Amino acid sequence: MTLKLIDSCCGAAASALAGRRQFLKLSSLFTMAGALPLLQAGRAARAAEPDAPVRIGYLPITDATPLLVAHHNGLFEKRGLQVEKPRRFRSWSQIVEAFLSGQVNVVHLLMPMTIWSRYGSKSPAKVVAWNHMEGSCLTVRPDIASLADLGGTTVAIPFWYSVHNIVLQAMLREAGLEFISDGEPTKQQVKLVVMSPGDMLPALGTKRISGYIVAEPFNAKAEELGVGKVWRFTGDVWHNHACCVVTMHERDLQERPEWSQKVVDALVEAQAWTRGHREETVKILERGNPADYTPHEHSTLARVLLASPERDAEYARSGAIRHTGWNERRIDFQPYPFPSYTEKLVELLKTTYVLGENAFLKDLDPAFVARDLVEERYVRKAIEAQGGPAAFGIAGYTRTETFSVA
Repeated sequence: MTLKLIDSCCGAAASALAGRRQFLKLSSLFTMAGALPLLQAGRAARAAEPDAPVRIGYLPITDATPLLVAHHNGLFEKRGLQVEKPRRFRSWSQIVEAFLSGQVNVVHLLMPMTIWSRYGSKSPAKVVAWNHMEGSCLTVRPDIASLADLGGTTVAIPFWYSVHNIVLQAMLREAGLEFISDGEPTKQQVKLVVMSPGDMLPALGTKRISGYIVAEPFNAKAEELGVGKVWRFTGDVWHNHACCVVTMHERDLQERPEWSQKVVDALVEAQAWTRGHREETVKILERGNPADYTPHEHSTLARVLLASPERDAEYARSGAIRHTGWNERRIDFQPYPFPSYTEKLVELLKTTYVLGENAFLKDLDPAFVARDLVEERYVRKAIEAQGGPAAFGIAGYTRTETFSVA
């Protein structure tokens, strides 16, 4: 076990405090008062630079794969677009601040975060495509034998408005546990804290938290180091769910439709390519690549992106995979933003505990959000250019959502 790595990082208490500060900062950024200076700066930048290049912002998680593959494979330049080297951010607050100020104009965000930003805070952004499917797990300490063992302990989430929080709370409720955000938990309670993904692994390794639910490859790395085990894949609870989605400025979609279409075309082509070139994708993303996209090792990324029937069989024996008939990949790629998913997400958010002001959720109509938040015209055209839905393993543009904790 890499104790040196773990000991060099801050403790869980400091990480939890940082997570709370991150949430408060994001809350401020997503209010009109907090966002106004950034929005004005973004508009000024656009006025001075009407032909702004593609400026990608991302977190170093496998959810960002299509953005990075599109850049690496020259898919933007192929369409005559100028593109800058993608900018790597460590936290959601950093990437949101850069997006609102116009420093970046194509980002991946947690899908529930986009709902919060547009309807809770009136931020002018739209979802244009999914970035991936699945790609997250609940990872716990090796000594955890049941979810009930999490009672009286702390579990980390990446953000309150996340699929991770929704799925975790559903699992905890099934186990008869309550969740809190402040104070010391009782044996029937689990304390939820927000942490940046990079802080979760050290906190788990030093046993300052008992588990975390987050995007890959931080779950795979915990397995490699022997400090954690995958308890459940989120895709085994919500079949073929999205987590991060491609988000763009609404003004770009309105004022630069041809540019926007080319951006989405490149990202959709990147997903189609990745589905058939997983080993090459690992090499693109791994540490040591000249582009320096992520700090992750080849073995860690391979555990996420490459199929392993033997490992899947072990996950089925342990219960990390219960729905073997779903034939889920640890992470997969399909860009169409199904309206049924957005509607189900809004419904689930209404019954999920989130910190802070969330009264706006009560009056949200799921069907309206699916139409208003998501701009699907670009991605549908891009999918057809790649051979249609079948090229991505889907039957069409409608589906029924399956959410099952049992």
